[in-house]
Amino acid sequence: MIPVQPLSQHGRHLPQQPVDGRALRTVCGNFATGVTVITTGGPQDGAATTVNSFTSVSLDPPLVLFCLHRQSRLRPVLQRSRGFVVNFLTRSQEGLAWKFAGRESAQLTEVPHHRSTTGLPVLTEALAFLECRLAEEYDGGDHAILVGEVTALGTSTEETDPLVFYKGAMRVLDTDVPTPSRR
Repeated sequence: MIPVQPLSQHGRHLPQQPVDGRALRTVCGNFATGVTVITTGGPQDGAATTVNSFTSVSLDPPLVLFCLHRQSRLRPVLQRSRGFVVNFLTRSQEGLAWKFAGRESAQLTEVPHHRSTTGLPVLTEALAFLECRLAEEYDGGDHAILVGEVTALGTSTEETDPLVFYKGAMRVLDTDVPTPSRR
């Protein structure tokens, strides 16, 4: 186990060393997340990037957030459009997730998508989507924390498993594990 804050032999807290970024990434990798692709922009400048730092924030008002590296190629497009779509990926979309994960990634025009009523790109084969208006942007160190107000949503009519990210790898849920009963 990694100590949270070491103690001296006299029971006092020792000065803490800065947390190593790689160690932080390794420890956080023990938390399984879903995999999303954030899409934004119009027909001429549509862009997308893979994100697993997504969460719902509030039901009333309907708010979600995700974190985006400050140097991301998506950021200027998002700031111009002031809206984005969170596309939840299915287990069969691992290749798509990797296409949009790198600095040099696929073009949005290379994947099946359609436009929402407001003109934002929605991945056609996504498990579900949330269309959002950019509500706030906060400083998060080397990332920006982007909060969106959900303005539209949808889900696939097909029942399929989501894509999951755990310990640095894309994974699928084990469907053979029984679901514990809730008490």
